[in-house]
Amino acid sequence: MTLNKKQKKQIEATKNRIQRLQQLLSAARNQPDDPADAPRLEKEIAQLQAEIERIRSE
Repeated sequence: MTLNKKQKKQIEATKNRIQRLQQLLSAARNQPDDPADAPRLEKEIAQLQAEIERIRSE
């Protein structure tokens, strides 16, 4: 299945957001000021990855 321009743009934006969140997650693990940060970021990353899969399956 091929993706149209809108889907490609959505996936690219989501990947950029995941990359930014992974950097925040790394920082949260290195300096755990708030113990709830790491699990929250992991959950958000998982949701974004599911969003990419949903877009690809359309």
